[in-house]
Amino acid sequence: MKLEGISASDVLIVGSGVAGLSVALGLPGRRVTILSKSEFGAGASRMAQGGVAVALGGDDSPDLHARDTLECAGGLGQPESVEILTAEGPARVLELSSLGARFDRNGAGLLALGREAAHSRRRIVHAADATGAEIVRTLTEAVLARPEVRLWNGARALELAVEHGRILGVYALHDGDLVLHLAPAVVLAAGGAGRLYLHTTNPPEATADGLALAARAGARLCDLEFFQFHPTALHAAADPMPLLTEAIRGEGGLLVDELGYRFMPDYDPRAELAPRDVVSRSIWFHQQKGHQVFLDATGMALDFAKRFPTVHGLCTLHGFDPSRQPVPVSPAAHYHMGGVSVDTRGRTSLPGLWAVGENASSGVHGANRLASNSLLEGLVFGARVARDISAMPAAVTLPRRKAPPAVEQEDPEQTLKLREMMWRDAGVVRTESSLRRALATLERLPEACPNLSLAAGLVIRAALARRESRGGHFRADYPTADPDWQVHLAFEGEAFRSVDPRPVRKVS
Repeated sequence: MKLEGISASDVLIVGSGVAGLSVALGLPGRRVTILSKSEFGAGASRMAQGGVAVALGGDDSPDLHARDTLECAGGLGQPESVEILTAEGPARVLELSSLGARFDRNGAGLLALGREAAHSRRRIVHAADATGAEIVRTLTEAVLARPEVRLWNGARALELAVEHGRILGVYALHDGDLVLHLAPAVVLAAGGAGRLYLHTTNPPEATADGLALAARAGARLCDLEFFQFHPTALHAAADPMPLLTEAIRGEGGLLVDELGYRFMPDYDPRAELAPRDVVSRSIWFHQQKGHQVFLDATGMALDFAKRFPTVHGLCTLHGFDPSRQPVPVSPAAHYHMGGVSVDTRGRTSLPGLWAVGENASSGVHGANRLASNSLLEGLVFGARVARDISAMPAAVTLPRRKAPPAVEQEDPEQTLKLREMMWRDAGVVRTESSLRRALATLERLPEACPNLSLAAGLVIRAALARRESRGGHFRADYPTADPDWQVHLAFEGEAFRSVDPRPVRKVS
């Protein structure tokens, strides 16, 4: 395909969710270009319901929040990154409030704090159950008010422009035209890979684009085997599956089967408030015994439709009234803990390239993400990426490459087969045989969706290598955690690198 144009800016951001917008917010005066794959602000950020976890309560502290986060991370969380997350989080949330974010408040006018699974305190700042949409609205208004910010809607990033190992920009397809976007600082904030799986809460945009861009350029990738399956997606004929927020269980919602039996205490003493990986597997195992699973909110001492209007509307759309009847639920792919390996400033292993949000492996989630830490990560590390870039000179370099990248078309039928295979063989519960079957199936499939196909191979290979169970990675043939496997698996681009026996020390 012929190159139709060249665009230059100081900073190029791939993605228009909370992470990407947070980077843009922190760069006043810089010429910023934002590439949005679909409608600006669309994507997983806008769908986030529960809220943002920050230690604002009188009985809470950043240290306590960090302890909960590390406990949930299954021994693979990076203490330095987690401490940054919890210490800087309150300031980022208060900044949003000052920008006009309409968070719920209590009778005293203070920010209302909800409770979610695996949190030892009430610390979830929320806007009813549409917190992500409210944060995206607030950030979008603030960012687009700046004349130096340029937005490209419907821009599909195809390939990173690389010269002598340094990232110089991105080739992108816009309305059928190939454009080279040059910038001395390129930020991947393209979200996760949830569309790898048949059952997912992720929108159509979550096709591992940022991960694939980085892999093809040779960047270091980490923890790709760890995928979080949300326990309570509405079991209905919908794609994506509607998410029923963690906060419902935090406020007293129960998990029951078709007999009305509350089964979670049989699997874990924390019952419905156990970490997501535990609850998802418990539901999966209960389903394998022939049971149906329901979320029962009928006994909650609150006005369900008022507290959870988004969930109430989604359930009503599919014929359920959660305030009057238990609603059917099932696990669904929700969040990828792995990604492009970054340091505490968001720098990747490639000069000129940063990554942030779900696109990154920052060390804050380890093997399992604590509820409501994802929006927080985008806010905190987005601001840190912006500060790092602000300290650097802005000088655009034109790459010598003449031939633009090929544009590969997606095959919806083959993509569906890939997603079915990943759910069946590399999903909530995995084994050596199922993963090898997945790899063999992937090799036979035509490259349905180039980015998803690449990501699927990386996830499967990492899951095969990790012969234990930890966090979001569960092997039925190795059902317990092994202290010898308290390590990170890394790739250099698409090549398996090694097992690092120490906590990964982020590149600087």
